Amino acid sequence: MVEIALYQPDIAPNAATIARLCACFALKLTIIEPAGFAYTDSTFRRAGMDYLRHVELERSPSWAAFHAANSARRIVLLSTQASQSHVEFRFAQDDILLFGRESAGVPPEVHAALPHRLRIPMKPGLRSINVAMAAAIVTSEALRQLGAFARM
Repeated sequence: MVEIALYQPDIAPNAATIARLCACFALKLTIIEPAGFAYTDSTFRRAGMDYLRHVELERSPSWAAFHAANSARRIVLLSTQASQSHVEFRFAQDDILLFGRESAGVPPEVHAALPHRLRIPMKPGLRSINVAMAAAIVTSEALRQLGAFARM
């Protein structure tokens, strides 16, 4: 099934909210280090509540390690700089949805390494949607396309 990866997340409550999303939909979550918080951080634990024990959570030591470990899979980057809308894209069962840092997205070399880049259409002139909300929006569309809700 689809997985979610967070590139060097800055804000513990956002990462924990995405972990909760993954727990509820039985999706794996990978956090690509370095993160801006410790996994023992009370804000991470508080936002994740008791859902954290229900999520398959993996930590990758770096972008290079993550990219190498997933070279056979399609990594789909969500970026405000992308031109294709997430609703125009056809998701596949083994896609990894990659979300960037809250403060900076992903660096140019990560952006350039991934041919599948999507954006969430939104009102012009605004920067972005909160990363946890963006993860929920795009994950929901991917799961809808793949018929996953009918199996829950």
